[in-house]
Amino acid sequence: MTTQPEQVLENNLISQLIGLGHQPISIKTENDLLSNLKSQLEKHNKITFTASEFDRIVIHLSKGNIFDKAKTLRDKYVLQKDNGEKAYIEFINQDFWCQNHFQVTNQITINGKRENRYDVTILINGLPLVQIELKRRGIELKEAFNQIQRYQKESFASNNALFNYVQIFVISNGVDTKYYANSPKQSFKQTSFWGNEKNKKITQLEPFTNIFLEPCHIAKMITKYIVLHESDKILMVLRPYQFFAVEAIIDRVKNSDKNGYIWHTTGSGKTLTSFKASQILTHNPKIKKVVFVVDRQDLDDQTVREFRAFDKDSIDGTENTKMLINQFLDNNRPLLVTTIQKLNSAISKAKFRKQIEALKDEKVVFIFDECHRSQFGDTHKRIVNFFTNHQLFGFTGTPIFAKNALCVNSIKQTTANLFHDCLHRYVITDAIRDENVLKFSIEYYNVFKSKEDFNDIKVIDINTQEVYESDNYIEAVANYILANHNRKTHHRTFTAMFCVSSVDILIKYYDLLKAKKEAGVHNLKIATIFSYVANPDDADANGEIVEEDFPDLNIAAESSATYETIPRKDKLDLYINDFNEQFKTNHSARDGVTFLNYKKDISKRVKNKQIDILLVVNMFLTGFDSKSLNTLYVDKNLNYHGLIQAYSRTNRILNEKKSQGNILAFRNLKENTDDAIALFSDKNAKETITIDSYDIQVKKFNKAYKELMTIAPTVDSVNDLEAEDDELAFAKAFREIMRLKNILSSFVEFTFDDVYMKEQEFADYTSKYLDLYDKIKTNNQKESVSILNEIDFELELIHRDEINVAYIMRLLAKLKDAKPRDKAKAKKEIIDSIAGESELRSKRFLIEKFIENNLPKINDSGNVEVEFKAYWQAETKKALQELSKSELLQPDKVESIINDYMFTGRMATEDEVIEALEKQPSVLQRETISVRITEKIKDFVKTFINGVDG
Repeated sequence: MTTQPEQVLENNLISQLIGLGHQPISIKTENDLLSNLKSQLEKHNKITFTASEFDRIVIHLSKGNIFDKAKTLRDKYVLQKDNGEKAYIEFINQDFWCQNHFQVTNQITINGKRENRYDVTILINGLPLVQIELKRRGIELKEAFNQIQRYQKESFASNNALFNYVQIFVISNGVDTKYYANSPKQSFKQTSFWGNEKNKKITQLEPFTNIFLEPCHIAKMITKYIVLHESDKILMVLRPYQFFAVEAIIDRVKNSDKNGYIWHTTGSGKTLTSFKASQILTHNPKIKKVVFVVDRQDLDDQTVREFRAFDKDSIDGTENTKMLINQFLDNNRPLLVTTIQKLNSAISKAKFRKQIEALKDEKVVFIFDECHRSQFGDTHKRIVNFFTNHQLFGFTGTPIFAKNALCVNSIKQTTANLFHDCLHRYVITDAIRDENVLKFSIEYYNVFKSKEDFNDIKVIDINTQEVYESDNYIEAVANYILANHNRKTHHRTFTAMFCVSSVDILIKYYDLLKAKKEAGVHNLKIATIFSYVANPDDADANGEIVEEDFPDLNIAAESSATYETIPRKDKLDLYINDFNEQFKTNHSARDGVTFLNYKKDISKRVKNKQIDILLVVNMFLTGFDSKSLNTLYVDKNLNYHGLIQAYSRTNRILNEKKSQGNILAFRNLKENTDDAIALFSDKNAKETITIDSYDIQVKKFNKAYKELMTIAPTVDSVNDLEAEDDELAFAKAFREIMRLKNILSSFVEFTFDDVYMKEQEFADYTSKYLDLYDKIKTNNQKESVSILNEIDFELELIHRDEINVAYIMRLLAKLKDAKPRDKAKAKKEIIDSIAGESELRSKRFLIEKFIENNLPKINDSGNVEVEFKAYWQAETKKALQELSKSELLQPDKVESIINDYMFTGRMATEDEVIEALEKQPSVLQRETISVRITEKIKDFVKTFINGVDG
């Protein structure tokens, strides 16, 4: 036998769990589950329930969704006993997590929309809190994830919905094992491997089980390291490196008075880690205050929002120093978030200092966010001198070492100088290996291809400021960006930042890009932000990202400059006006508050892909997270931590299409990049952090193409694949082709002439690949089992934003004007575009019908769009009537369901669908009819509404 059967894997796992201390229990039905729950809660609470008392507990447990139940699990229930007395019922012991009761069972059957049997369930005090789904070795792990997603829809919420109490899911095929928190919004990319303190992944099921599913550890993960995200109403669970970092801080506080810092690479979730550390420390009775310190006002606001998202009652921000003092003195507020500037005012200004003298000798723990930026100097000294019983902890993605340190008072200040030991490290190579951040694709563009292009400048050294400020240079860079922006951002599926060396250079670039837009050269949405306070530019070209700040009117030490006296403020006003006109807003930069509001809006619009290119000097190059940003244009010198921080704006994980962060450097940053990678990982890490060169990517593509040819040597041969194993092999081979083509497409030089596969051939195979996907979808609706369910088709790699209905209408106009000898070719172009685009395939029949029946009757190609819209409206109306007639639905109620679905994204409930019927069905028929109608409505929306306005 080449693969281990799933049943053997399951039996071995249960035996292992029993050996670890989980008590075996046979539970096959929901009634068994309830019976066991009663006895386990009685045992845990040392009480006996009457039948009616337990009924009240079950009613209480049945209420709410997954998020509500996570809160119910952690709260005590006040049970009104039959004799009138009250009893406080605990569902899980959070303080002494080992003192819970652990059981393991398998193959529980729950009847919901469909009958489902779950593989292995760990019960804690009778509640199913950990669900483990297994697949035989060789099956893609994502299939186990997809199976749990189906359970979410079909049965977890059925009956008393006790499986909505699951806190952690574990998925495994024996070789690979991952875990994740229970959330319907979860994606497979949010699943994690467990690891050890040295970040070595533990993938095999047996060692994973020994460590992660050991009773005390899994209970600790549930009670201490699950975070309830209040804003999104979802559960989050810490990854292993976050867990070990928090444990290290807790241990340092418990057993030492030394400081420490956490080195976790940018993009790895430091805010969640620091919140959990802060939250746990506040429960230490020996600690008076935990103070989370950031170094900018906007980060203060951002951190407060993020902390409140994890726990809405955890903190309030400190709007001014007086409020900070009040919170220091408030015994009911153990956790504070403030800026380094306000903290400095609190301990250095006499009127404030005197008020908090009472806390001078109390135990205060300070946690500094992004401590690579906190070169505090005198402020650091004031903190450690004032608070005599302090402990300091720092978080950084790029520590300051002697090699990249700046001098403060003639002394090189490093992270270790200020924070002592590194308690845990998780560097960029770890994060890339774990697929928590992306690799970088770095291209260096040489503007100076010919010195004759710059013959008005004495080019002695091309790094001279004179050259970089010349009009010829700026024109060349701007043209290159405009020519390649669509390619870099996958036709504006993603966004970009452009960082330059000074405000004066930024002004030149912005004005040039604006002029080119007004001249019709491009239609990109451009925005900018820069400080109107006199911050140093990058004149010395040392690559250090200097924090651009703005006056905080609530800080006593306010800048003495007035807005009117600040240089370049007229340009800033002009650019903010451009922004206001573009987005119908009313921002200004009259003071720190209005400027901060402008900055917040820019941040939001970059994340929402409403800005194509954001021009900056230093702002947004640190501390800014946007998953939709994938490209950084660089026309400034960067090095060490500044370089890694800037590059890391692009490498947040989003989806399959975002395969890497793109860096396009117009300066010679290769040596600086290599040095920075070596400093913050190791000298051999370059291949891990950057993707392979264009030539190597071409070789990989050609190798994948040869593999495809062994399976399906022609497009038509795909039709001849009879065995599902062969179809699966084709799907996997072409998926690899798509992945590699997605990467190649981001390179400026990519052309299909460089690879064995031709563009038309790629389009034809894409169509066959989508045919196979459609076949699987149809089979799933018929509830037939297919091994093709084992693969994720990754359709986002096929979807091209430039191919939409608007694009097709332009092709239709082109077809109308085509000469008779060219019509067949023009028609084929349209059909190929539809066949190779997942969103348009459902519209294929209707578009072909329009070409055959309506297009010949149109006299002027300028009327194609109007005629097509009229045709589409008529077909939509007819399809809606046919749907209503065939399913005996009330048309007005169907329209209402569709409108609600389009507006909210929420499909109607079973009751709402049944209510739309002209005649109510029997109870036995309700579910079948509701499921069928729901699928038809979704298909209707996909065909007639989605993408039509694109």
